[in-house]
Amino acid sequence: MEREKITSPGDKNKVLLHSCCAPCSGEVIQAMVSSGINLTIFFYNPNIHPKKEYEIRKDENIKYAQKLGIDFIDADYDVQNWFRRAKGMEFEPERGPRCTMCFDMRFERTALYAYENGFEVITSSLGISRWKNMEQINESGKRAAAKYPKVEYWTYNWRKNGGSSRMYEIAKEESFYKQEFCGCVFSLRDTNDWRKKNGKGEIEIGKMYY
Repeated sequence: MEREKITSPGDKNKVLLHSCCAPCSGEVIQAMVSSGINLTIFFYNPNIHPKKEYEIRKDENIKYAQKLGIDFIDADYDVQNWFRRAKGMEFEPERGPRCTMCFDMRFERTALYAYENGFEVITSSLGISRWKNMEQINESGKRAAAKYPKVEYWTYNWRKNGGSSRMYEIAKEESFYKQEFCGCVFSLRDTNDWRKKNGKGEIEIGKMYY
């Protein structure tokens, strides 16, 4: 596949990629690999519930990283910390303040790891999804990186130049697990409410694959 060569900020060759899941990160990973960028995957997603869903998404990401020979950092599943931060925001809509909190929490840990381990650039696969507000994600990433000297958040638009389409193509080629909700228990609740109102069955964890 012919790809446009991309360069990270300052043409830094060591990038820490916060990955939310294999389907979203597949295109981001391939884009960086094809451009000769040395990346490490950082999996920190205490927002994913229930634990079965979390383990499936993480395992899919690990398998893909191993297939491509990419280092994978499995960070802590400090789920109770996530719930403490989400308290009072249980009924906020998607893309609202609860999501901002969630992005902030995950990027803060990513930026800290980058600072402690010599990564000068961080980025995330979150922004490639059309369901997410890219500006909201980028602002969280920049806030987190600004806390540490020599750490920068890369705001590259992974959707452009066919990135969104290739994300789905890769997911189908790899038969990735197809998650049917954003990740958190509140998203699962709201998605199931919508499905019931529209005559659809509730989500079955671990059933759908591309």
